[in-house]
Amino acid sequence: MPDLPIPDEAAVVKPAAGVSRSAFRRVLAGSTAGAVLEWYDFALYGILAATVLGPLFFPGGNAVAQLLLALATQGLGFVARPIGGIVFGHLGDRLGRKPMLVVTFLLLGLSTSAIGLLPTYAQAGIGATISLVVLRLVQGFALGGEFGAAVLMVSEYGSPRRRGFWSAWPQAGAPLGTVLATGVVGLLTITLSSGQFAQWGWRIGFLLAVPLLIIGFWIRRRIDESPVFQQARARADSAAAERPRSSILETLAHPGPVLRGLGVRLGENVAFYVYTVFVVAYATTSFGYTKSDVLLAVTVGSLLQFAGMLAGGHWSDVVGRRIAMLVPAAGLAVWAPLFFLMVQSDSLPLHYVGVGVGAALHGLLAGPEAAWIAELFPTERRFAGASLVFQGSSIIAGAPAPLIAVWLVKNHGTTAVVLYLVATIAVTLVALLFSAETKGADFGSVR
Repeated sequence: MPDLPIPDEAAVVKPAAGVSRSAFRRVLAGSTAGAVLEWYDFALYGILAATVLGPLFFPGGNAVAQLLLALATQGLGFVARPIGGIVFGHLGDRLGRKPMLVVTFLLLGLSTSAIGLLPTYAQAGIGATISLVVLRLVQGFALGGEFGAAVLMVSEYGSPRRRGFWSAWPQAGAPLGTVLATGVVGLLTITLSSGQFAQWGWRIGFLLAVPLLIIGFWIRRRIDESPVFQQARARADSAAAERPRSSILETLAHPGPVLRGLGVRLGENVAFYVYTVFVVAYATTSFGYTKSDVLLAVTVGSLLQFAGMLAGGHWSDVVGRRIAMLVPAAGLAVWAPLFFLMVQSDSLPLHYVGVGVGAALHGLLAGPEAAWIAELFPTERRFAGASLVFQGSSIIAGAPAPLIAVWLVKNHGTTAVVLYLVATIAVTLVALLFSAETKGADFGSVR
């Protein structure tokens, strides 16, 4: 893994020309904090859906049916994400990045904290179930627009020379949010009895979104609109050109960048969910690992993934986006069979190595993606294009990946899962090979 750059006075913050360092610091802090909160919210729901939410919010005495219904609401978040990406992608290109950054953050934080205040099924009947489903849809809808806004603000504010590194920070909010959610649930289960946790302790995790929401909202309200967006709007106004009806439709009319972006994200998304979600069920049900050991391995892997994203973003500023993504993508394909051999070894240290290396390689691949995807599209439809790529890949690749992997291992063995992982990564490699280098793209130019 490439070494992370050592900050110095000249390199701590390097904004784009004409942008003050203080303004860029606010953008970087606001975007990264929001990304951490959004993925904390998303991961927290997933963890609690598999533990306490089923019996609390769904009718019937069948524990398995309640668990499946709770996990189904987890899937609703994935369904809502592309819808949010389309809506906020269009509005972000029409009205600006900052309003979307604020609105989506508020929706996400308020819906998460509201879950912590819901009455249970025993208290409010089917109304409690419907309320939980609605709030979960709002979470996914907001996440669909928030992530694109956070990445684009940093990409458009940052210096083109270091765009890869700075854009990787909101991208790295995903593993940090996951670690935070896992840590909060772990701390609550240690300090509370099982009865206290099931009765009221689980609410604390959701209500912790309130202070995070206040701090993040305060930071984001002080952010100025993206200078790149302001320049693009001024050019359009001076040319007296009629704005296109929808940047989403305009983007779909030029599908090449979207298809390349989806291709690259296919293998990356599948690898992430195999190495972090599928492995939990696989290692605990098929081998002698305890759930706590596997979750700790995934947590350590998430920290390595975070470091890998920042290192990958920095490396892409040095060697270019394509090389910086091609190398770890190939590494993930090579590591796939080794990963399963290590998990099957019944050795906890080897299990840690398997998950940790896989997560680190995924981070190296995902880190440069944020800048690369932003650089695929012109300013006038960058929000729409980035949202279609980020959220479209989540529904076609990320959401079904654990289910496909479970079905494959049950019916055809681990070799089939390895082939599935390698095949999707092969699509990523092909998409990268057919993509032009974008490092240092001029966001001020008209394309």
